[in-house]
Amino acid sequence: MRDDPGGGAVSRRKAWNADPEPLLRVEEGFRLDRVDPDGTPGFPGRKIDGLEALAAGASRLSALQERLWAASTAGDQRRVLLVLQAMDTAGKGGIVSHVVGAVDPNGVHYAGFKAPTAEEREHDFLWRVEQQLPGAGQLGVFDRSHYEDVLIQKVRAVAPPEEIERRYGAIVDFEDRLAEAGTSIVKVMLHISKDEQRERLGERLDRPDKHWKFNPGDIDERLLWDDYQAAYQTVFDRTSTSRAPWYVVPANRKWYARLAVQQLLLRTLEDMRLTWPAADFDVAEQRQRLAES
Repeated sequence: MRDDPGGGAVSRRKAWNADPEPLLRVEEGFRLDRVDPDGTPGFPGRKIDGLEALAAGASRLSALQERLWAASTAGDQRRVLLVLQAMDTAGKGGIVSHVVGAVDPNGVHYAGFKAPTAEEREHDFLWRVEQQLPGAGQLGVFDRSHYEDVLIQKVRAVAPPEEIERRYGAIVDFEDRLAEAGTSIVKVMLHISKDEQRERLGERLDRPDKHWKFNPGDIDERLLWDDYQAAYQTVFDRTSTSRAPWYVVPANRKWYARLAVQQLLLRTLEDMRLTWPAADFDVAEQRQRLAES
């Protein structure tokens, strides 16, 4: 698999040679079919360099998230929401484990969206999503999200076309409200090739310790690959906005996808210019009391 090469016991440390944020952001005229899933936009190094950079960024991400969490104790209402969408096997779980996993879990709210339950189907499609929004100071993670309701339902023709059209507008309005209320939204589509997905599904079949990850339905969805690519393109065209842009991250190389998402989160948190909340007590007085206790 493409994740294996790039070794060597000794490697010269390489860093980003360009900010990946504008390179990955969906802009007007964007075409998904022009994105190379093997690419590593902005990062010239090999796998070993990427792993070193990922490890170095982990401590920064953890420190910034702690500052966000601390700010909420003083009334700061800001929070971050990472939305992960992808075809099966693209690596969403790896992002959660290797990127978000570096952060104190007390400041993380994770939600993985499956097929809606009977109760959820009684409400508008955004109802269940609103129940899982991160609180102030939290890094929220949506492993799949409200976009399932315009991707699967469009491809599978579960909902009528007019309802799908309504949902695009509802999503934009919903995300605008979140941004207005202090949520920084980072929407990421992990982009793998069809050949790479075949390899990853094959590995799950070859390894007994991976059988639990395999779902025969993944092959059913794979048969609709071109329809899904078209559905994603429509999602980008209709819902990538200045307040909640989409980022398409090449994901054939797992190490790059993890590093790129980490960088997007770091940039988002750094742009918040977070500061530690000031003490609401007399520090000198409390230090004296402690000495006398």
